[in-house]
Amino acid sequence: MLHKLHIQNYAIIDEIVIDFSSGLNIITGETGAGKSILMGALSLILGERAEGNTLMNKEKKSVVEGYFKAKNNKQVRGFLKANDLDLEDELVVRREIAVNGKSRAFINDTPVNLGQLKELSSMLVDLHQQFDTLELGDNDFQREVVDALAGNSEMLTDYRTVFSEYTKAKKQLVALELAQQTANAALDYNQFLFDELEEASFKANELEELDTEIRLLSNAENIKQQLSSIYFELKESELPIVQQLKSLGNKLHSLQEYHPAVQELNKRLLSAQAELQDIGDELEKINEGVQYDPERIEVLTDKISLGYRLLKKHGVNTTNELLAIKDTLQEKLIGILNITEAIAQKDIAVQQLLIDCKQLAGEISINRHRSVKPLTDQVNSLLMQVGMPNAQIKVIVQGDELNSNGSDVIDFLFDANKTDRFETLNKVASGGELSRIMLCIKSLVAQKLQLPTLIFDEIDTGISGEAAKQVGLIMKDLSRSHQLISITHQPQIAAKATAHYFVYKAIRGDKVTTSIRLLNNDERITTIAQMLSGEKPTAAALENAREMVGP
Repeated sequence: MLHKLHIQNYAIIDEIVIDFSSGLNIITGETGAGKSILMGALSLILGERAEGNTLMNKEKKSVVEGYFKAKNNKQVRGFLKANDLDLEDELVVRREIAVNGKSRAFINDTPVNLGQLKELSSMLVDLHQQFDTLELGDNDFQREVVDALAGNSEMLTDYRTVFSEYTKAKKQLVALELAQQTANAALDYNQFLFDELEEASFKANELEELDTEIRLLSNAENIKQQLSSIYFELKESELPIVQQLKSLGNKLHSLQEYHPAVQELNKRLLSAQAELQDIGDELEKINEGVQYDPERIEVLTDKISLGYRLLKKHGVNTTNELLAIKDTLQEKLIGILNITEAIAQKDIAVQQLLIDCKQLAGEISINRHRSVKPLTDQVNSLLMQVGMPNAQIKVIVQGDELNSNGSDVIDFLFDANKTDRFETLNKVASGGELSRIMLCIKSLVAQKLQLPTLIFDEIDTGISGEAAKQVGLIMKDLSRSHQLISITHQPQIAAKATAHYFVYKAIRGDKVTTSIRLLNNDERITTIAQMLSGEKPTAAALENAREMVGP
């Protein structure tokens, strides 16, 4: 509950503090005294946008603070914990408007954004300005009323979770199908390119190696001739180089005893002889391996020709680049197969989620249908109580496509004179009728939702007399389980107050300011008498007011 409201430097309010009771708090005052300004200030701490021109004194900031008792509210405790906000016995919500027009919001002295402020305020207060009679004709509001009375809150939370998963899965399925369509458009061509490279069956660096081999085979005779010539000079001529080195070594060996350096030189000469001997042997082996093979040359030419054609086709220069393209094509082909499998799996998931959605939506719909008769019976009974004995509402629940709220469209219809011609509320109900219908509906919804504080800004518009009295009785009854704060012009409603506040204008210095005070019993009687008969109430009006207020 809101137990204190502090407003400073807002519009024509210098500073006021209001201590509210836990029951029915009534605010009255002359037109233009500033009652709507109070509601404007209160709306700030409920997350509404701030205007810089609301400052009374343009040289200092405006501050609005609401002090709430919400320690036992599990929803509020969960919000504070989720947002890392301090949990204290008293919840303080503050809004500040700086001289430059910028505003800041605080919860327990911790800065928060307006989204957080609005989320918290929805757990603390239902302000009639945000939930006004125009909403009676709105299908979303009507559905929320039915769901509140049907007790669908938890089931709707579960349903919306599943529906969110369903819509997400559907989007993913569509994306996969589009990806498959795109992939399928290139499937045949990619398959052809892959098969072409697969059939060529190149190995790493193969074209480069084949090119070397074919150059060798194409010059085989010249190569053999040259190798044979070199081998001949080394080992088989009349004076082979290897044999000459051996002879020279023998001569050098005979000179070792005459000079110390000769021995080392002889070793080097023998080493050169051995090296040339090995070179000759290697040349012989190479020569034996080089054979002109026209059939092999033809095979190599064909494969190299194929390879060069593929290199040019794919715009690359090496065998390894061709193999990389082949791997990429294979990945694409496998990817298409994977997409097909993924589509099948996703489609199964979508169908199962659709089944789950329909099942939950069906259960929600059943609850809605069950709640229709109790809702209409209770509202119609309350309408009789508030002076509308011939008025009736009818609630129609019709099937619809699945959406985030289930599978129903809900319409509230109204008949003001028992004609059995029901039409949409906003078309046939007057402002006063809408106000009373709203009060009746809110009184039922509040019992289900357990909103701690209900605020009505002139919900009694368009009613008077016995109807106003009955509205007062309903509000009084509702205040036994909920805190109510109501601005009213009706003495019948004001008489039911637990606490009665009077808003008035006062002159301070050279400025007109709005003030408010809690009336004592005698002041209440006088004020109600003035509401009945004018500024100077008659004795009869005073007596009537005294009777209305009661002991």
